Amino acid sequence: MLAVGLFLVVAGLAGAAIGAARVGRQEARTAADLGALAGASAAVYGDAVACDRAARLVTANGARMTSCDVTGLEIVVAVTIEVTPLPGLTRHAAAAARAGPVQALPP
Repeated sequence: MLAVGLFLVVAGLAGAAIGAARVGRQEARTAADLGALAGASAAVYGDAVACDRAARLVTANGARMTSCDVTGLEIVVAVTIEVTPLPGLTRHAAAAARAGPVQALPP
């Protein structure tokens, strides 16, 4: 009976850790997407303004912007976020997003 109980506790901890990692990855994706969209809306004002706006949105979503590249009106934002799947264990989830105008395909 003790072995079954121990197995259930370990399985529960493993499930919680996997769930926390998946949530962290999704939070990183969300922060990158919102940062890229915010930066793309300000890309016409220059690289510094676009990256500053992207950084504010990324920070507001609890992540840290690791890079911001503006090429014309297109912006690529990379972010990381700290994830704690188990007490005492800290990992980083990373994501990147691109936003900009849609280019028409040649006929």
